[in-house]
Amino acid sequence: MSKTEAKKRIAKLIEEVRHHRYLYHVLDKQEISDAALDSLKRELAELEKDFPSLIRSDSPTQRVGGRPLDKFIKVKHATKILSLADAFNMSDLEDWQTRNKRILATKNEGKIEGYYTELKLDGLTVVLTYKNGVFWRGATRGDGQIGEEVTKNLKTIESIPLALHAPKGKKIPETVEIRGEVVMDKNIFKKLNKDQERKKLPLFANPRNVAAGSIRQLDSKIAASRKLDCIAFELITDMGQKTHEEVHQILAELGFKTSSNNKYCKNLTEVDKYLKKWVDKRKTLSYWTDGAVVVTDDIVQEKLLGHIGKAERWMIAYKFPAEQVTTKVLDIEVQVGRTGALTPVAILEPVSVAGSTVSRATLHNQDEIKRLGVRVGDTVIIQKAGDIIPDIVQVMTKLRDGSEKRFIFPKKCPTCDSLVSRKAGKVAHYCTNKHCYAQNVESIIHFVSKKGFNIEGLGNSIVAQLVDTGLVVTPADIFRLTSGDLSPLERFANKKADNLLAAIGDSKTIELDDFLYALGIRHVGEETSIVLANHFGSLDRLKVVNQENLEGVSDVGPEVAKSILAWFEDEHHIKLLDDLLTLGIKIKNPSKVDNKFSGQTFLFTGSMNMNRDEAKDMVRQIGGKIVSSVSGQLNYLIAGEKPGSKLNKAKAISSVKILNENDFLKLLKN
Repeated sequence: MSKTEAKKRIAKLIEEVRHHRYLYHVLDKQEISDAALDSLKRELAELEKDFPSLIRSDSPTQRVGGRPLDKFIKVKHATKILSLADAFNMSDLEDWQTRNKRILATKNEGKIEGYYTELKLDGLTVVLTYKNGVFWRGATRGDGQIGEEVTKNLKTIESIPLALHAPKGKKIPETVEIRGEVVMDKNIFKKLNKDQERKKLPLFANPRNVAAGSIRQLDSKIAASRKLDCIAFELITDMGQKTHEEVHQILAELGFKTSSNNKYCKNLTEVDKYLKKWVDKRKTLSYWTDGAVVVTDDIVQEKLLGHIGKAERWMIAYKFPAEQVTTKVLDIEVQVGRTGALTPVAILEPVSVAGSTVSRATLHNQDEIKRLGVRVGDTVIIQKAGDIIPDIVQVMTKLRDGSEKRFIFPKKCPTCDSLVSRKAGKVAHYCTNKHCYAQNVESIIHFVSKKGFNIEGLGNSIVAQLVDTGLVVTPADIFRLTSGDLSPLERFANKKADNLLAAIGDSKTIELDDFLYALGIRHVGEETSIVLANHFGSLDRLKVVNQENLEGVSDVGPEVAKSILAWFEDEHHIKLLDDLLTLGIKIKNPSKVDNKFSGQTFLFTGSMNMNRDEAKDMVRQIGGKIVSSVSGQLNYLIAGEKPGSKLNKAKAISSVKILNENDFLKLLKN
């Protein structure tokens, strides 16, 4: 995969992971399984590993969770809850161990003193705070720093003690902070769904969603009726614990329910045996689990390892293999996206995969259909392993009975009936009508998305409804909406209309890079939007640039430059910009940079402790330019661990200055 292809794929992966993490952690909704989301994150992490210069500060690998809901009081956690890196095989665990050993060696620490391995329960993480031994406050994880207070609901859980027991030989500190996982027993979940079925109400997808939804109910009676459980797994307060295994012992003595399936392992060989044992045995547990957490047992070593970015170094989440199932292809439909690209989607006989029912699978493009050899009527193996909907892994051709039908890719757009074209050397087919209804809807969805104007409450179905009714034809129409427009619409009560209008009003002030992203210029994703904003500094400057100006920008090639120029020359887009500014959109330009390194080029290579994207921003703030390859025009090469061939190439060019991380940071301070 080329760097350009990787950049596009990374942008798509970031968008999808962010969307599903928001649904899962903030809204307690789920469109794909955890295994599918893990697959997305794993692909993203691997691409960033292969192309470290493409790591973005907004990547899900650099961030923690989502923001809390507004319906509860927000509280700040005393200690920030960081995320965990994921491992999918023993090779990942060995790499993790090697990195940690190297870090500990630099701090004159001895060998790693074993691991504490515990099953990763699939529920809702909560933070329990005790004052003078009495339960004082309970909060959700939220974004890791700010959570929601849900004390009353947590008090309904019998396994959460209202008062702590003093461990032998230990005094309970004035404040004690505990972390645990709220879960629901599988049998209770089944009974709950039977009640739902009897009442002719929608069934719940899985125990995790019920547990999370119950804790986020305003009425604590609902939480009490669900018979939830809480398994404690972390003691944040220092009570003299020397190992993570001892943490669990103290938790039990304090009166918390802990897992009896955790185990101390003296090395990764024992960890491997533990994991292999639970891959299948986990199905016999009364709670759902999607993996295990491997923890460096020694507390001193935990503190020395610390964290990198948003992830703890001293523990890692091992994910069990994704589930695969078979089903039938009932039909193949073609969807039209924001850019006009046509994507074939297999309509499946509904089947349950990893706790949720799926009825669609992406086929990506005509070449993928040909590669798989899939036909309407085929029995196929599907797996949630890389997109918003599942992938077809294999066609079971031996099960064909002759009734299967080959799929013929349409020559006309299924939405507007315009001709479809495919450029030489490209895999995608495109609708040739720029004003196609489907493209318009998708472009407005893109415009209001979180990385664009971030208008809360303006979801896909609402956008489609507004377009269908004629209230919104272009993105500018969103800012013309009134309460009188919205209130008569189906499912729009006065309060909902007022909330949406308030969110639209709040979005009118926007950063330049977010604004550029929202415009939906082909080939201009989030990263390119940031680069353009920082380079040109204002929309007015960008509007009058030429091809040469654009190609002088880092990571903007001829094709991207042509796309940008074409967008700003289109009369419809010119009118859109005028309308947006007339309607009160205020664009915040990026802060000015210090030009003491103006024109100087920088290249990063190898693995580093500092966040790569933040380091690139530091370079831009001093007027420097980020490049992607070693040449005679390179001024500084910052080399981390395992720098590869770029370091050797740079050494052969006498004008290139080679720095390590510390040298780089000193350079910035001078």
